Formats: sequence, C-alpha cells, structure tokens
Amino acid sequence: MPRSEAMEGSMRAPAFAANIVSEWRAGNRSGLARLLIVVLAVLATATFVTSIMTGAADASLSNVVHWLAGAEGADQALSVRDRIIILDIRLPRAVLGLLVGAALAVSGVVMQGLFRNPLADPGLVGVSSGASLGAVLLIVLGSSVFGPLFALVGFYALPVAAFFGGLATTLLLYRIATRGGQTSVATMLLAGIALGALTGAVTGVLVFIADDKQLRDLTFWGLGSLAGANWTKILAAAPIILMSLAVVPFLARGLNAITLGEAAAFHMGIPVQRLKNIAILSVAAATGASVAVSGGIGFVGIVVPHLLRLVIGPDHRYLLPASALLGGTMLIFADMVARTIVSPAELPIGIITAFVGAPFFLWILLRGRSNMGL
Repeated sequence: MPRSEAMEGSMRAPAFAANIVSEWRAGNRSGLARLLIVVLAVLATATFVTSIMTGAADASLSNVVHWLAGAEGADQALSVRDRIIILDIRLPRAVLGLLVGAALAVSGVVMQGLFRNPLADPGLVGVSSGASLGAVLLIVLGSSVFGPLFALVGFYALPVAAFFGGLATTLLLYRIATRGGQTSVATMLLAGIALGALTGAVTGVLVFIADDKQLRDLTFWGLGSLAGANWTKILAAAPIILMSLAVVPFLARGLNAITLGEAAAFHMGIPVQRLKNIAILSVAAATGASVAVSGGIGFVGIVVPHLLRLVIGPDHRYLLPASALLGGTMLIFADMVARTIVSPAELPIGIITAFVGAPFFLWILLRGRSNMGL
C-alpha cells in the first residue's frame, strides 16, 4: 500500500469518530446508533462462540472453529464426546439464548413504545405469566383436553398455547390500562400485578393436580432455564420468534409517531389501530414462544431497552435492532454465568436476570417517578 494511502486511512478513523461525537452533541445520534449496532453484532458473535467453548469439555477456539468449518483433520482435534456436547448441548443452548434474549428485549421495546412509558415489560406486567399459564395448561391437561390441538400443529402445540395465553393477557392489560386513548402507568403496573397474581394462582392449581412426571416438566417454569435446549425446541420456537422479529422493524415509524400521542400519530398518517394490533400480536407471539421453551425469564425487556435509550436515544429504527443484539448477547452471557458459577451444578438463569434487573427497575422507578405521577 502506498504511504499516502496509509496515512489517509489512519486519519480517516479519528475524523469519523469526531464527526459522530459532534453529531451526538448536536442531538443527532443516528451515526452513533449505526456504529453501536455494528459493535453489538461483533459482540454477539464473540459471546456466541465463547458460549460454545465454555464448559467442562476441553474444546479450544481453534478446534471448535475448524470442526464447525469442516476443516481437514478437525475430526481428530475433538473427541466424539466433545463433539456431542458441542453439537447437541452447547450449540442449541447458545442459539436458543440468542433467540429468546432478542425476543424478550424487542418485546420490551415494543410494549414501552405502545404504552409510552419505560416500565412496560412482558414479565413485569403479566404477559409472561399468561404465556406460562397457556403452556402449563397444555402440559397438565395434555391430550385429554387438547388432543385436537396436538393433532393439528404437532410439536408446535406448546408455543401456540403459550402464544394464546400471552395474547389474552396482553389484550386484557391494554383494555384495562387505556382510557380515552391515554394509557395510565400506575393502572398498567397495578393491573399487571393483579393479572400476574391471577394467572399464578391458576398455574398453582394446575401444578397441584399434576402428577410426578408433569411436575418434573414444570420445574423450570418458575425461574426460567435454557438447560433443556435442543434442536426440537428450536425448530418449534424459532419460526415464531423470527417472524415476530421480522415484523417489528416495520413498526418503527409508527412507534416513533405514537410517542407524541395516538391523536398526533393519527394526524401524521399512522394507522394507529392497525399498529396496535400488529404490535400486540408480535409481542404475544415472541413472548409466548420464548416462555414455551425457556420458562419465565424476567427483566431482559426492561434493562436492555433502557440502557440503549441512554446511549442512542428513543428512535425505534435503531433501538429495535440494537435491542435484539444486546438482548441475545446478555442472555447468552447470563446463561454462561448460570452454568459456571456453581459448577458442576447449575443456577436457574432467571435468578441471574432478577439479581441484575430488579435493582435496575427500582432505579428507573425512583429516577422517573416525578414524571410518571407515581
């Protein structure tokens, strides 16, 4: 490379960084947001690969990469046991963590945009509890009551049941919390607590009448876990989650407009009712599929969006993809902590997210209570 071109390239990076800083100070965060999305994509990839390597099996980065790439001699680099551990345990676990983390974080962004407040979260306002109830109903009552559903959708029955449970809870919550086109934060939180308690009570009755085998299947619902990840669960949940994640970017403009109020959004040409319908269906589908395969994992949908808003602002064009990347990365990292901190035992991942998320939620509540009328 000629010396002049090298010098020009070395000067371009500081100029680019200076331009981003000047735009950020002027209130334009789009450049910073695009840069952050690239950084988060690299971080998600690094965390994903690290998760595959982390564990009791001896698998170095080079051996895993060569084996996954099918390089010559890679079969001798990893034992049969290690290959089974990586392919059938760690890889599906990392894929499921990425999908579930992205789904929960994006669902939090959409709910916060729809309700126009930073406290909305699928786990906090009872949506995850409703999805859990739908899944538990299917597990306990099984083919005796839901035989036609099993016959119609096969192994998709559990995500479908969780989807309808989450959808019913979301619709009921929105109806209770919204009056005259305005959504009350206090009403939403109190209604979410009440709905969560009600669905928890019904779930408790179902657990009480469940047999020993069903109780073992229901153990992970309380705190959430990725320990049961396998390719069958991914095949059941991934299409629903990916479809929801593919739809929500098209809602970005409408969610930006609705922050000004539903009336203002309507006068800006946004089909508000259709936007709300699609948003509610997307949240219910993503949350339901996530709960069906991982149980109730809380606070991802409130921590991730708020952290990103502090950096890149409230523009949903950038907030949605950034939240998907950071949510998946955080859940994979939390899963690595959960399965190594008390090794050889395993801590439920919901404990890790609650330890981080609960104080963070209190901080948000105390920081913004004067603006929220609480």
